[in-house]
Amino acid sequence: MAKLFFRYAAMNAGKSTALLQVAHNYEERGHRVRIFTAQLDDRYGQGLVTSRLGPQREVELFHADTDFLALFPADAGIACILVDEAQFLSKHQVQALHEIAHLRNIPAICYGLRTDFQGELFQGSATLLALADEMDEMKTICDCGRKATMNMRVDANNRKVTQGAQVEIGGNARYRSVCGRCFRQG
Repeated sequence: MAKLFFRYAAMNAGKSTALLQVAHNYEERGHRVRIFTAQLDDRYGQGLVTSRLGPQREVELFHADTDFLALFPADAGIACILVDEAQFLSKHQVQALHEIAHLRNIPAICYGLRTDFQGELFQGSATLLALADEMDEMKTICDCGRKATMNMRVDANNRKVTQGAQVEIGGNARYRSVCGRCFRQG
């Protein structure tokens, strides 16, 4: 029986690298996968899953209107659905991936952030936390050496930003992975 998986972490934990490895493992054994990433994440260009370690792959984009149920009929011939930047999924899209896993027997493995720069859940992450059959926290570390669980947005002077839009695409110049204590101390 297929499942819906949520693999979450703070930034810089290797989520995209892990996704690319899972895709490789399936394909090396002759299985077809479909990989998606959020249209609004253009840090490395549109339609790319890119690891900070270097590996990169062209993938399909999902956006607010993507209908996963229409993309995956029961006889799709797909061994696995992989989703990067899953925090940007809508509630309806996560529900669709859950349905695909359980009624169409296609596993869906979603990689993403749990919370934003203010410690608030993203809609996609909240729904994944509610519906995922299996959840795995991937680990990374804070500058202080503790486990990083938070994403801190910083300004050009590396000072903590506490207000603004929930979504602001950026990499290491805009965000730091930090532990709860460093997040609170700013």
